[in-house]
Amino acid sequence: MQKLSATGRRTKLARDLAAAKTPNRRKKKAENQRLRRAAKKAGVTLKGKDYDHKEKKFKSVKANRGNDGKGTKNE
Repeated sequence: MQKLSATGRRTKLARDLAAAKTPNRRKKKAENQRLRRAAKKAGVTLKGKDYDHKEKKFKSVKANRGNDGKGTKNE
């Protein structure tokens, strides 16, 4: 957790909210919700998993970070 001043916390909240509301992020969120609901209905265990939009499958949260260990600079 970050230790931020009250002003810093407010600006970060506004910045994070703006990032979450971009069309691309909203599209990914909607896709994730749709796929999670379908997978849950099909009986798939989703605990601790996130959807990887590049590989189009559910992966552990750890495996879904940083481009599978290659970093995000060349992404």
